[in-house]
Amino acid sequence: MRYQLTNLLETLDQVAQNNADICYQDQDGSHSYQELYQSTQHLAAYLQSLELPSGQPLMVYGDQSFFTVVAMLACVKAGHAYIPVDAHSPNERLLQINEIAQPAAILAVVDLPVEVGVVTITLQQIQTALDSEQPPLDRDQMVHGDDNFYIIFTSGTTGVPKGVQISHNNLLSYVNWMVNDFYLPQKVRCLSQPPYSFDLSVMDLYPTLVLGGTLKAVSQEVTENFQKLFQVLPTLDLQEWVSTPSFVELCLLDKNFEQEHYPALKHFLFCGEELTNSTAQTLLKRFPQAQIFNTYGPTEACVAVTAIQITPQIVEKYARLPIGYPKADTKIQLVDAQGKISRDGELLISGPSVSKGYLNNPDKTAQAFVQQAGALAYRSGDLATMASDGKLFYRGRSDFQVKLHGYRIELEDIDQNLAALPQVDQAITVPRYDAHQKVSQLIAFVVLNQAVDNPSAKLKEELAQNVMSYMIPQRIEVRDNLPKTANGKIDRKALTAEVNHHA
Repeated sequence: MRYQLTNLLETLDQVAQNNADICYQDQDGSHSYQELYQSTQHLAAYLQSLELPSGQPLMVYGDQSFFTVVAMLACVKAGHAYIPVDAHSPNERLLQINEIAQPAAILAVVDLPVEVGVVTITLQQIQTALDSEQPPLDRDQMVHGDDNFYIIFTSGTTGVPKGVQISHNNLLSYVNWMVNDFYLPQKVRCLSQPPYSFDLSVMDLYPTLVLGGTLKAVSQEVTENFQKLFQVLPTLDLQEWVSTPSFVELCLLDKNFEQEHYPALKHFLFCGEELTNSTAQTLLKRFPQAQIFNTYGPTEACVAVTAIQITPQIVEKYARLPIGYPKADTKIQLVDAQGKISRDGELLISGPSVSKGYLNNPDKTAQAFVQQAGALAYRSGDLATMASDGKLFYRGRSDFQVKLHGYRIELEDIDQNLAALPQVDQAITVPRYDAHQKVSQLIAFVVLNQAVDNPSAKLKEELAQNVMSYMIPQRIEVRDNLPKTANGKIDRKALTAEVNHHA
């Protein structure tokens, strides 16, 4: 069955109305589609009754709970984009986002930790609105077309977050692709683990709801407690897994994370960071019946724009896995340093899922978004190579490129080659700077899956089989685990700061 959705909110209402199936399940209980429909209708009508400034976004300060989903959908039904801010965010970030976005109001599903000076709707007020009679919802105000649907703040290189505006049409292009091209079953049971402030969560949230499926939510408290996590996961009866590669690598530490204990789990979808060959190999062994998809995309192009199924043949053929082919409605070109189209260069993305730019930040928008042949294109800052058949291979970030002794080195290239060694589960490489801010050394951090005598020397020796001598880190340090960002990616910034704090 091919889907050609034209209005996401209308579709979600058609799926949800009078539907007793479970749409959301977490450790506190289950919620039906009918409850989702009624709750979002009531809360949206209540938001409209407040007569907030038209079209101004609303912040949703929440956690991994049903009420957060209700609040986000109620915003767009009421005619306002939502800005998801995770309750685990530092207070400073919450204040910065509030300052930049100037939301008309904040829906505090979780109590706000600081005073922000904006109309705040508490969880108690939300629940009162759900239980009381509201005037009928004016559906003409609902977000549609090129209106902003959500605004996700990503970390800016300057330390000031940037609000990526994703319109209804951007999201529609993405969801149509997901429900048509990834062989997901109707009523799919999907893991919901990334925080809603991270756009990877969109990969599980909207396709699952469109398919009438169940979101099996795992809170951050469970995610961070391995013992609890490994107890909870097998009870979820998952069919689809959405996560960063780092999160699945963590789960692979549990020897019971395999097909026999997860008989229905047949789909793995990865995005957010690079999927290594060794992780893909382990997954294919543990889940021989599953389809594994590697996807790539920046927040600015709505979650993901390329994909490929990772088969045993692909794993065998490529040491560094491809990120796949662009989705049908999207054009990807590679441009060199002079801006000329090349087979090797920066990914330039255009198509209906590309954002209109950063909220209230015309300077950064002008730097990253360019007009090309009458269409808006996003300069990703990601480097790639294109094979003759159009298949794309990610080569790293232009800003993770360093110069050491005159050689230009991709840090992620070293990470990949280290992670490919049989003893290594995770690896990341960071630069050490001298007093003149020039790179003086490369230092790698690894998590091992077995004991290794004199690991730094041994791993360097093995690495030398695969990379140029100038790419071998001066030191390789073994850790039990690597720091993660709030979005579950390995935190390269934190490790860079750590190795340079004496410099």
